[in-house]
Amino acid sequence: MMRLLAAALSLTLLLTAQDIFPKHYINFGPGIGLPRGEINEYFRTKPAVTANYGYRFHRYFQADAGYDVIFGAADVRAFLETQIGSLRIRDYQHFVTFGGRAVIPAARGRVLFSAGGGGAFMRYQESVQQPSNFIRFACPQCTARTGWGNYALASVRFSTRWQRVWFGVTTKVVRGRTEGDPFGGLPTTRTKDHWLNTFGEVGFAF
Repeated sequence: MMRLLAAALSLTLLLTAQDIFPKHYINFGPGIGLPRGEINEYFRTKPAVTANYGYRFHRYFQADAGYDVIFGAADVRAFLETQIGSLRIRDYQHFVTFGGRAVIPAARGRVLFSAGGGGAFMRYQESVQQPSNFIRFACPQCTARTGWGNYALASVRFSTRWQRVWFGVTTKVVRGRTEGDPFGGLPTTRTKDHWLNTFGEVGFAF
């Protein structure tokens, strides 16, 4: 009888320990954005950054929301003429992602392998480089196009013993369709867009 009680207590403690892990993950970091497929003719590989939040509601599952931006993939070189001189126009590629992932913990939870996916909103936009926070100029010649798609990701992250600070690498494949203004050589018609974006990340969990 005592052996059965001891075994039940050990199993209870093991299951409880498995449920003790951070629930909230905030990550950010630099990376690169690589155009693929049809848009490879019009865009270039450029620097990028990411910021994302994950809610790990189960030991093996996590809900995700993120924002990624690539700087100057269309290689736009234009200027806006103003009363104070020429202002540079730059292009950006924005991605808002939302979905989830499956998580495989290892090394007592200090290493996390994960894979998942979901939906993605894409916006390519030209913006004028403003001279200051107090002087702002509209940019009527700046163009933009938007669209929806989906993404898939694979990630590995490493942590210290207490699982509060994390380091890792995440790769996202984003596929979708955009339409709008001509942008970096893209026509006004709808196009099939494909991106391969990889980021080094540092994050905090609680």
